[in-house]
Amino acid sequence: MSYVVPTLRVERLDRALRFYREGLGFSLDWEWRDTPDLPPFAQVRRGGMILYLSEGEGDSQPGTLVYLYVEDVDDWHRDLEAGGIGTEGPPFDQPWGNREFRVSDPDGNVLCFCQPLRAVGAKEGSG
Repeated sequence: MSYVVPTLRVERLDRALRFYREGLGFSLDWEWRDTPDLPPFAQVRRGGMILYLSEGEGDSQPGTLVYLYVEDVDDWHRDLEAGGIGTEGPPFDQPWGNREFRVSDPDGNVLCFCQPLRAVGAKEGSG
């Protein structure tokens, strides 16, 4: 099995975990804080979406953009708004074939929740 896990730089892991768990509904897979010379680090997951959260300055840059593909982007938007998570506006259709909206975490990382408007790999005009 092959997969990719983006690492998001966070200033305070506790604050980031609250946002991802309570605000976005991710679960905590594991958290690493046991080594004094290494920064706190965690893995969160929701369905097939996995993210690393790290206080390590060299692990990632603040303000990273991550695309998270979901089955129904409009449902996600309604659920997040109802739960008090501010979004950068309602879902909208992009010319490249995604319907999407964005959310910023407390550290300025941007999560773009999106849904393909056509089957991935489908050629333009094929259906």
